[in-house]
Amino acid sequence: MLFLIAGALAFSQSQGDTKQRARTAHDLAKDGEQGIPKLAPYVTDQIVDGYVEVRPEAIEALGRQAVSGASIESRANACRALGILRGRTAIPQLAEALHSKDNQTMYEALVALQKIRDVASASRVTFLVNDLDERVQVTAIQTAGMLLDHEAAPDVRDAMGRTRSLRVRHAAAAALAMLADPADRDSFLRDLADTKDDDLRAAGAEGLGRLNNPADRSTLEKAFTGEHKVSPRLSEAFAVVSLGNVDTGEFSSLRYLVNTLNQKLYQGLALPGLVELARDQAVRQALYPLLAIATKDEKIELGTVLARSGEKDSLPYLEALSTDPDTAVAQDGIRDLRSLKARLP
Repeated sequence: MLFLIAGALAFSQSQGDTKQRARTAHDLAKDGEQGIPKLAPYVTDQIVDGYVEVRPEAIEALGRQAVSGASIESRANACRALGILRGRTAIPQLAEALHSKDNQTMYEALVALQKIRDVASASRVTFLVNDLDERVQVTAIQTAGMLLDHEAAPDVRDAMGRTRSLRVRHAAAAALAMLADPADRDSFLRDLADTKDDDLRAAGAEGLGRLNNPADRSTLEKAFTGEHKVSPRLSEAFAVVSLGNVDTGEFSSLRYLVNTLNQKLYQGLALPGLVELARDQAVRQALYPLLAIATKDEKIELGTVLARSGEKDSLPYLEALSTDPDTAVAQDGIRDLRSLKARLP
């Protein structure tokens, strides 16, 4: 499953633990450069809540450390911290870190740019799509896709065509699926038909879903119905919903995505797809009635979906979650409500 390449939270932990770790990292960042060595254990895949305002001087200090830290570890940790704190004003320093020639710092700077999600910074990454270090190359390709760097598409295709690495090929297929260029439609169809490679099938499905060509709807519905592997089936479900099928019946694609939120192993794969789909009001309207019958895990994760992709019509539903009888649901509901209100104009 390749939704946004897990560019969100680390779902191997509980949401409460994830958010507590994020708050701890935020507090340590207030110490400026002195707090940087203590940040490493807290800055893996976490991101502070959208309503959290980080002191500008903390971001400034981390930006300086990212390019002029005394050691590779301090520079890499500073880049990681800028990602978790969404340090948008330090993007120039992160871009400079991409030219550091140190693979660990370059990698952490790329991940930070993924978390900050400033599409205007996409062009700063393109030159690394063909980097000689595989981890840097894969992460650069992922970043180009996540930041919707359409100008990088030829380089991504070139990397995909020349590589012998399955990791690079999968990353390139996923990035092209996010860029969703109509020129890649035939490639997406071939990948969807690949019975031996789950990741390529997933990428093909997502690419077709984002192309939103009605001619592909029956092909995707057939693929979803016949799929036996969870990861590509989630991608095929995403694609079916993308093409307008918002049925929530027991065996529907949208219901499959929601039901998967109950499975810790696949929760982190279903959530990004729902976040992307919920930007469409028709999908949100289909999800709202499910909250009344949702499990605890579904409520918590759908709250996250609405916090990230909801609009004013989502406020009553998050308000209801914030007063849920289950304490864990209510606590997350309160944070999600604050995040949505902070994001709305």
